[in-house]
Amino acid sequence: MSAYVESFRPGAGRRRPRADAPSDASVLSLNGSWRFRLSPTAAGTGDAFIRDGFDDGGWDAMPVPSHWVLEDFTPLAGGPARSMRGTEEGPLYTNTAYPIPLDPPRVPTENPTGDYRLVFDVPAGFERAVLRFQGVDSCAKVWLNGAELGWSMGSRLPFEFDAPVRAGRNVLAVRVHRWSAGTYLEDQDMWWLPGIFRDVELIARPAGAIDDHFVHADYDSATGIGTLRVDASCPAVVEIPELGIRISAGETVSVLVEPWSARRPRLYRGTLRSEGHAVDDTETVALAVGFRRVEIVDGVFRVNGRPVTFHGVNRHEHHPDTGRTLDRETMIRDIELMKRANIDAVRTSHYPPHPEFLRLCDEYGLWVVLEVDLETHGFIYAGWEGNPPADARWHDALLDRLHRTVERDKNHPSIVVWSLANESWVGDAFGDMRRWLDDRDPSRPVLYERDPRYRDSDFASLMYPSLELLEQIGRREEPRGGRLGMHGIVFDDEVDREVEGEPDAATQVIAVTDADDARRRSLPFLLVEYAHAMGNGPGSLQDYQRIIEAHDRLCGGFVWEWIDHGFTVDGSDGQPMIMHGDDVDYEPRGGRFSLHGLVFSDRTPTPGLVELAKAYAPLEIAVDDVVRIRHRRQDADATGLTFRWTREIAGEAVDRGVLDVPVLTAGEAVEVALPVDVGRIDATAADAVLTVEAVLASDERWAPAGHVVAWGQRVLDGSSPAPREPASGTRRARGAASGALEIGPGIFDRTTGRMLRLGDLEIDGPTLDLYRAPTENDHGQGETNDLASVWHRTALDRLLHRIDDVAEDAGSLVVRGRTAPRTHPHGVDWMMRWTPDGDGLLLETEVDFTGPWADTPYMHRDIVVPRLGLLFALPAQLGEVAWFGRGPGETYADSFEGSRIGRFAASVDALQTPYPVPQENGNHVGTRWLELRGEDAGLRVDGCPLFDFTARRWTSHHLARAGKPHELRDTGRVWLNIDHAQQGVGSASVGPALPEQYRLPRRRTEWSVRIAAIVS
Repeated sequence: MSAYVESFRPGAGRRRPRADAPSDASVLSLNGSWRFRLSPTAAGTGDAFIRDGFDDGGWDAMPVPSHWVLEDFTPLAGGPARSMRGTEEGPLYTNTAYPIPLDPPRVPTENPTGDYRLVFDVPAGFERAVLRFQGVDSCAKVWLNGAELGWSMGSRLPFEFDAPVRAGRNVLAVRVHRWSAGTYLEDQDMWWLPGIFRDVELIARPAGAIDDHFVHADYDSATGIGTLRVDASCPAVVEIPELGIRISAGETVSVLVEPWSARRPRLYRGTLRSEGHAVDDTETVALAVGFRRVEIVDGVFRVNGRPVTFHGVNRHEHHPDTGRTLDRETMIRDIELMKRANIDAVRTSHYPPHPEFLRLCDEYGLWVVLEVDLETHGFIYAGWEGNPPADARWHDALLDRLHRTVERDKNHPSIVVWSLANESWVGDAFGDMRRWLDDRDPSRPVLYERDPRYRDSDFASLMYPSLELLEQIGRREEPRGGRLGMHGIVFDDEVDREVEGEPDAATQVIAVTDADDARRRSLPFLLVEYAHAMGNGPGSLQDYQRIIEAHDRLCGGFVWEWIDHGFTVDGSDGQPMIMHGDDVDYEPRGGRFSLHGLVFSDRTPTPGLVELAKAYAPLEIAVDDVVRIRHRRQDADATGLTFRWTREIAGEAVDRGVLDVPVLTAGEAVEVALPVDVGRIDATAADAVLTVEAVLASDERWAPAGHVVAWGQRVLDGSSPAPREPASGTRRARGAASGALEIGPGIFDRTTGRMLRLGDLEIDGPTLDLYRAPTENDHGQGETNDLASVWHRTALDRLLHRIDDVAEDAGSLVVRGRTAPRTHPHGVDWMMRWTPDGDGLLLETEVDFTGPWADTPYMHRDIVVPRLGLLFALPAQLGEVAWFGRGPGETYADSFEGSRIGRFAASVDALQTPYPVPQENGNHVGTRWLELRGEDAGLRVDGCPLFDFTARRWTSHHLARAGKPHELRDTGRVWLNIDHAQQGVGSASVGPALPEQYRLPRRRTEWSVRIAAIVS
């Protein structure tokens, strides 16, 4: 094993870290096809590969940048090219556990090592040059023309060497180790992906090169004056033509400016030019100056004098084909999607991103919390014994990571908070890091969430608090806490939320003094992670936002997280699928936790992003007797918007126009008269809805004119349609088959009471349905909040039905029975009454829960019922769906406000949300009526007043059993759920338990719907 691989030192031979910025210095990109050979140990292929005359003709081609575990190539032993995906040699995913023994700084002898070679030509003029690597995972040693330049750790951080290249032919050799001492500092809930995965560049350094510069651009909100000073490593001139500035580096100038903010990312372009004797001796660095002041005043986070609330997401870098290797177009796509969803802040979890992403944040406008490439979460398995921040031997390596982060990115106005690390418990190193930051860059506050004393943090913070706890925090009345839970500080009255299988040492206690506790309560609170977007969810986004907006102390939060970390692969049957952590035959593995994004791996938005866009909308629009509009932001005025209204009847726009709304100042509210006299709307008008939208008045960089940023609605009175009559005007007479009952247009089985036909439509059902295919959040976190396990252990997924009585009663059919699980004594007694109603039937259902559902003696916990409704089996031809209610996407009890009310239509197949792990999806709450149609038949359901529905070609049990979407098969029927209600989705896969208000109460319940056949 090479000694440097197991060194506490972060590297050797490297240049000092410096700011990343475009300049006019000549740059030779070394990206492209390199020669590559993978070896099983840190010895690599030996030492010969560094020499100029080495024959690499039999080596493999490897694109740079890339991760070798995601590329197809021939291994050292020869044989055909193969993919490593899905094997233990390929990408590995862990959440908290290290994939190597916990034995710092040592790593296993089985340490896959990639030797890279590039032969390249250098033009004249590069005699003084710097070789820059933007990112190499996890440790690299570098040789140029046979001479060792040095080595470096810190996978998501750049490193540079002085590069004595020669004009003409040069040979660059790089040895990259999958595992190194640096691995112990990079346990960041993501795929382990080795390789040279970011750009490699050769940068010419003229005699007058600017090695580093630091832009200080302050703003006084009281006067509108911006103060600029640019420090440089050599004599240089600063020019900002738009402001008429021409000063020497190190001088200070004050001018009237527009400030930079995420809402208005005002940049002043200029240059920093070194002073040289000749043009060839100078360097000109491009400046993008944003004037702004970040401060905390009286416990409130402010930028430019105004309180700022982060409407944020956590963002890992990910692409389903290339991993953490992203191109600029993909970064732009991320930012455009974020801005269109009203996201204005990003936490770079849990490392600095590619520098181009930060330049784009400056230009498009996003607040950035920039996190150092540091996490030691896996030391929980040693009871935090040897945790690097508490071990002086790691001191230089930790400070090195901070220095390289701050020096590279210090000039970005979008960065308003530095984050020292993620989930690394406590240690003296954090105090040293904070003190260095206070000296180097006191212009930005500092965050560290994990230390319950918050001595080195300007924010109190927490991951995944309950709504009740967040409310307490907002009032600065949270209980005292000093214990470390799996995902954050555990307060004294809060239940630990630990992962099954985690050691007891995962919970640690640290002394929190009275002074610590008092200081914490004085700090602004940043919700560093919340609303776990894993699978179907998250829920309660609106609830969290309402609490955040109600308290000045709460400066917003960051949803976990932006994108699913799935890889596109071919399944065993040749069909493409999304690979997650459980698809790799390796232990430990983090399972499906790699899939927890607001967008799918291919960046298709999930229903969760639709809901978040509404929760984060900058305006609240309520339509009642008047239109009430409230500007929810405190950091900017609501300019650049047009307010338009539309009145729809029966799904068609019949009126539209523009409202005259004044420009709202920060936090201002106005009332505007309704655009139409809703009291005069025809009472027979079907499904009338008035919608008011705030849209972009002109094109923005991130969206075109007309993009909707906020909306509100009112369902107009008198808009329920009258019951339909048969097309012929009379009901056709039919005789019931032997053993059947005829009630109105329905034919029922005399023994079971189940419907067989409705008019000419074959129907089977209904049966009482209490079950849903578990969502990822239903599985909870280990044994905590694991509703799915309770459902299985209490056989809620294996219900049997008993018919007690089928009887005609005054022209109605009354069916009584009991639905109950196998093995257990609890169940539901029910009654269904069918009564003729015009050309249809009124179905009234009553249910009553019997037996030990609560605090069951065999479970010692309550049994949460996920669904209360009716399941019908319909002919497969009924494949087209129309409805009036929430849509067009799925909605649930705690995630529906982002979906509009109106008439919608879709195929049954299009109603399915293609989660890469099959689970409950496609529900629609608040439905007034529903139609399913085929070529010559159809079914209509009317609520009394509202119901939930789902329609699928498979059952909930098929969903629960399927591992991948392509395993779901058409059963030859459409399975229709007409439900009284379904529980919410929550975010219990990491977060708190589903709030009580989104659970179904187990009490006597009655509901009704009207069902009729549609006659062609």
